[in-house]
Amino acid sequence: MKYHIGFSQSDLGADAPQSVILSGEPERSHYIAQTYLENAKLLSQYRGLHSYLGKLPNGKPILVATSGMGASSLSIVVNELVQVGIKQFIRVGTCGSIQPFISIGDLVISQASLCRQGAALDIAPPEYPAVADLFLTFALVETARKLNIPYHLGITASVDSFYEGQERVESSANPHLQSWLRGITAQYRQLNILNYEMEVGTLFKMAGVYGFRAACVCAVVAQRTADESIVIDDKDAAVKRAIEVAIQSIAQA
Repeated sequence: MKYHIGFSQSDLGADAPQSVILSGEPERSHYIAQTYLENAKLLSQYRGLHSYLGKLPNGKPILVATSGMGASSLSIVVNELVQVGIKQFIRVGTCGSIQPFISIGDLVISQASLCRQGAALDIAPPEYPAVADLFLTFALVETARKLNIPYHLGITASVDSFYEGQERVESSANPHLQSWLRGITAQYRQLNILNYEMEVGTLFKMAGVYGFRAACVCAVVAQRTADESIVIDDKDAAVKRAIEVAIQSIAQA
């Protein structure tokens, strides 16, 4: 049994899945398993890292796993999932748009990441590219198009902290940013970066080093050109759209 995820390769059975949908929230993992998986089985909920085994309606086996918040937690979960045989990862998350043309409720599909994360430095040097799998990313794009869901394909800024690292001052307990963080969002906007989130840069670097396929689709729940706050009222509907895109893409992969 792997220490953090709480299950072993043998727990996955003879028809073991090679694909996982990865979510930061245990509640989201539970929702995906109960809504989309047939014969969903809870493998573990150790440390709040809920993992479920089941099958899609087309009979394809799949794992739904919780990564926790941030790259450090994700790096542990992903390492152990690779050890039990997972070869394809789709992260389904939430994010904040930093471009005025990306609206609350839209999806961002990450083709690459600006990776400003400490966990990734233990895996590869800073200049090592954090890039998504081309074919898995294209599958997400095609599914979003087919479902007529508004999406944006581009570069994500993946950072370690929710407040200081994403230049939040009005909603933070600490309004005194380090000088190098002041204006960072505008700088990223000028670099055509689409959004902030907290995990995918490390996931993409791990994919390159470990040799698995990875992609990411995030629901936009904050519009950072207008406000720092998350729009809770629109979150559930946006996340459900991201989940639908991920599920259908894995079913066809």
